[in-house]
Amino acid sequence: MATSSDPTQDALDEQQKRSEIYTYEAPWHIYAMNWSVRRDKKYRLAISSLLEQYPNHVEIVQLDDSTGEIKSDPNLSFDHPYPPTKAIFIPDRECARPDLLATSSDFLRIWSLPDPDDSCPLQNNRVQMKSVLNGNKNSEYCGPITSFDWNEAEPRRIGTSSIDTTCTIWDIEKETVDTQLIAHDKEVYDIAWGGVGGFRSSR
Repeated sequence: MATSSDPTQDALDEQQKRSEIYTYEAPWHIYAMNWSVRRDKKYRLAISSLLEQYPNHVEIVQLDDSTGEIKSDPNLSFDHPYPPTKAIFIPDRECARPDLLATSSDFLRIWSLPDPDDSCPLQNNRVQMKSVLNGNKNSEYCGPITSFDWNEAEPRRIGTSSIDTTCTIWDIEKETVDTQLIAHDKEVYDIAWGGVGGFRSSR
């Protein structure tokens, strides 16, 4: 005797399977974190350390559906100067762009992530630094970056905020500053895009 399945019940059953708590214990205090939005990398999370020393760490962990465990991959872990104040994956749901991760601390850094299907994989199939962006052209140093936001509508652009009172808009493809402005008379602690050309900042 054939039985017909109820699509609504099937959806509820699937949701109940997913309504669980997964735990991952990092070897250090976690500071910044961000989910990947790529469709081919579900349940992938970047986490960064908060250590009172120059070398810090970033790990990219992912849920293993077969075991229900969140696992780290040594190839997706790397050292980072100072504790990253923020970490964001490129906002690319359709996987049309290179797989990138941005982090902020003393500078804005862009990292290239290995692609297992790439015919020319990155060296040792590990995370590689793509660029280090410094908004102060007159010095090798700059005011620490407090936060940044990746423009979802125009992924080549990232906006950063800094304790030096500035907000900087970067073109990460050209690795140059689009615009830099003094946003406040004090430190700028956060920035968020509101579309292609507009952003908000706070102090």
